[in-house]
Amino acid sequence: MTVRIGVITWPGSLDDRDAQRAVRLAGAEPVALWHGSHDLDGVDALVLPGGFSYGDYLRSGAIAALSPIMTEVKDAAANGLPVLGICNGFQMLVEAHLLPGGLIRNDHQHFVRRDQKLTVENSDTAWTNQFKTGQEIVIPLKNGEGGYIASEETLDRLEGEGLVAFRYAGLNPNGSLRDIAGITNEAGNVVGLMPHPEHATEPGFGPDTSAAMRSGTDGLGFFTSAISAIVRVAA
Repeated sequence: MTVRIGVITWPGSLDDRDAQRAVRLAGAEPVALWHGSHDLDGVDALVLPGGFSYGDYLRSGAIAALSPIMTEVKDAAANGLPVLGICNGFQMLVEAHLLPGGLIRNDHQHFVRRDQKLTVENSDTAWTNQFKTGQEIVIPLKNGEGGYIASEETLDRLEGEGLVAFRYAGLNPNGSLRDIAGITNEAGNVVGLMPHPEHATEPGFGPDTSAAMRSGTDGLGFFTSAISAIVRVAA
């Protein structure tokens, strides 16, 4: 089967084309979707990409979370469709209450851009099944409002139920509580994270590794995971 993964574009999206390319490199068909539409075009999964939707007015992702297409995103997620929110997309997911918590200004008050080490905490989701729990990966990070926050009760629940998907390793770049870089919902089909896997999918364009400069492709595992999950359900 040909897996079709939709990538939604909002005014201010910056990484939608990169996400489409990552989908293609993983072996699926990217489908461009528009925030003002109510049509998901029958896709098998969705990516909410990074950027600065609506100029980050009010709060990052707050206006985008009210876009027409988010009605369909919520319904599809509730029915098990794999949904990945990257950076601004993660902010949209928490603003739409598809994931708990919130994201605030980095604790050092500066935009940060770096190749970031992550520890995979949950390898049982639709977007992480090609990794191993405890595996360390490196993908780019770029954000100004990436500090993950939640109540102590919510944080304890995330930890206790295994809903922390990724944790910052080496250093915490933005002051996220408990070093949380990404989380998943209980069903494992919705995942959000601040770092950008779509920027680490092609040799020559990813993070530096011991093998060669810009050779890192750890981000490809997110998209091959989704393909694997979709094919497994369809079989």
